[in-house]
Parts: sequence; structure tokens; C-alpha cells
Amino acid sequence: MVQPDLFAMTPDPCVLIAGVDEAGRGPLAGPVFAAAVVLDPEHPISGLADSKALTAARRHALAKDIHRYARSWCVAQASVEEIDHLNILEATMLAMHRACEGLSCAPVEILVDGNRIPRGLAYPARAIIKGDARVAAISAASILAKTARDAYCMVLHARYPLYAFDQHKGYGTALHRARLAEHGPCPAHRRSFAPVRQMLETA
Repeated sequence: MVQPDLFAMTPDPCVLIAGVDEAGRGPLAGPVFAAAVVLDPEHPISGLADSKALTAARRHALAKDIHRYARSWCVAQASVEEIDHLNILEATMLAMHRACEGLSCAPVEILVDGNRIPRGLAYPARAIIKGDARVAAISAASILAKTARDAYCMVLHARYPLYAFDQHKGYGTALHRARLAEHGPCPAHRRSFAPVRQMLETA
């Protein structure tokens, strides 16, 4: 069965759909972020796409449009401590749940990028595989989550400049691993992630 192109569907102005996505599951440091967005069908935003397919400048411009024109939006996070205590999957679900709870209007349905739905949502929900490229509201959520997390990484860089968070955004790049080997983990690093955990075990 071929799935419909949800992005191309004409939105019904009477039906409010919330899109939900995350940013930051893979990095070795920092919180995981999630966003929920209810777009306004009467004020469509041109150029929405999966945040990974956009330049940083385009993401920032679209984030401003989303903040201005969306019916409601919320960005939430789960902390490094919660990631280490729960595991990254459960912490991601927690961040998504918080983002949904922060919406100021009630959606008819919540569409979540991926193949899992956070437990205990107040509204009906569906998981949409590759939803960030197929559903406008999920694309908007991916943009807000990504720009919020990138901004947080700049805060981490100011706090811990030796690790170059402004360049790798916490991902396990060669530069990041080299700085970890040189300086050891800082408080922002996820102790439950193998490269950080192994470094602590051998220290």
C-alpha cells in the first residue's frame, strides 16, 4: 500500500494537527530537545522541510516564521541527567511529551516523527516514518528543535570552550573525541554513552 503524500494535502482550517520531532539523540553531550508545532492553515509557511536538509541560515529564518505564524509551538528538553538515568530513547519520549504538554491550543491529532509515540499524550497520536520530510507540522517541529539545540550548544561552548561545542554540536566527531581524550568529560557529557563511559572506566 502506498502511503499518501501528507505534505501535499490541502490543510483543513478547522483541523489543527500538531507535529512533533526531536534533535540531539546521537550526540555525546547536552540535553535532547523536542518541539511540538501546530501550524495555522490560514498562514502557511513556505519552504518547510526536514531541518537536516536546510542550511543553518535557512533554519533560523524559518524558525522566526514558525514563531510568528504558528498557532502554537513549544520546545522542551530532557537533561543529561535524565538521559543517563532513563536511557536516550525514554528521555527523548519525555522531551516530546513535555513539548506536547506545552502547547497552548488543543490539536485534533499529534503526528510524531519516527516509529514511536510518547506514552500518556492527551490527544490521539500517530507515528509517521520520515515525517519530517512528509508532514509540514513535523518539519516545523524539526526546525525548532534543531535551532534550539544548536543555540544551546553555543551556550555550552561559552561554558566549556576547550571542547569546541560550537563546531561539532556535541556529536562524536574526530575533533570532539580528540578534545575528550585531551581534557576528559565535562559535566555536559552523557556518562551513559559508550565513548564517554569507556573513558571514565579507563581513567
